Amino acid sequence: MEFEKVLPFLEVNHRGVVTTFQRNGTVQASIVVCGPYQSNIAFVSVRGNSAKVRNLRRDPRCTVLAVTADWRSYVVVEGRASLLDARNTEAEELRRQLREVYHACGGGEHPDWEEYDRVMRQREAVIVLVRPDHMYGLLR
Repeated sequence: MEFEKVLPFLEVNHRGVVTTFQRNGTVQASIVVCGPYQSNIAFVSVRGNSAKVRNLRRDPRCTVLAVTADWRSYVVVEGRASLLDARNTEAEELRRQLREVYHACGGGEHPDWEEYDRVMRQREAVIVLVRPDHMYGLLR
């Protein structure tokens, strides 16, 4: 599968599961809201100290499964994650990209962007961008 061919699917199906690797080598799975952003599949970890973020800082390999509401069609993206947060991104740029990823993940217009920005700063939100290395799935 090629990213461009599954882009329409990813633009409308935002339910996802990300798997990361724990220190002991086992996988850890988390439910995420995901979407395509800058030729990657993206999601926001609202809590910057979450297990998935800690795992990705240590080992960027991960998979993101995007699935339809009825679980009949899906795409799996395997790749390496890049993290954008206050540690490596200027505050205004991070604010802008958090809003863009919110849109990309199907959020539409937020009812109160100032509150959203405040909460994302307060919780040390992290943008996770997964570059597709391998993709597979079942599109119906």
